[in-house]
Amino acid sequence: GDGMAQALFYNGFKAGVDIHPAIKDENPMADWARYPNPHADALNVANMAAHGLQGRAVMIDLAAHTNGKRAAVGYEQLMRIMAVDKVNVEEGDMVCLRTGFDTALLAMNKQPDIHHLEQMCVGLNGRDERLLNWITEVRLSCLISDNPAVELLPAPSLLSQGSSHKPLQAKLPLHEHCLFKNGIHLGELWLLSPLADWLRAEQRNRFLLTAPPLRLTGAVGSPVTPIATV
Repeated sequence: GDGMAQALFYNGFKAGVDIHPAIKDENPMADWARYPNPHADALNVANMAAHGLQGRAVMIDLAAHTNGKRAAVGYEQLMRIMAVDKVNVEEGDMVCLRTGFDTALLAMNKQPDIHHLEQMCVGLNGRDERLLNWITEVRLSCLISDNPAVELLPAPSLLSQGSSHKPLQAKLPLHEHCLFKNGIHLGELWLLSPLADWLRAEQRNRFLLTAPPLRLTGAVGSPVTPIATV
């Protein structure tokens, strides 16, 4: 809040003090490469592993309301889908987004067609300010998806959304909003479709989710082995 730009992480933890690059590069090729393979003293995933991760979760079945083609889902479309399926997100919920990407990938029998996958399935629109504000205001704890990044990659251009200029912008705006600004965890490439199908058949969308990460000291992320209890 002093007007001086500095590299900070969630809750003001400082780059180079609380989070360190494993390989120090004074002249990185790109800004995002300044902290390759980081080691975190604060904000490391081992802190989450120490007390586990378990709680109420809710499924939003985007695939049931979209045509399987690549598209960015913004606030208005998300609210319509939730209203139709009677989904209510409450404070602390772990929100799961089924896009159908998991089913499409597994159907390729270990021979993925990258070009085809890049044209498939929806992701959240990280440029939609109303969507980002909703994520903050509803106070959800995690955003989880079966796709590679939760948000659509690459993120839609600001120019395509009515902006007359192209200001400095994050390449992963949803990641910036959730991880850096709000401390909201992201889960990617989860197998959600079998659970989503079962919940839809039972006319339900809530369940108990258990997904402890590995206790990897200093790591900023971890694989999980999630279990849904219904």
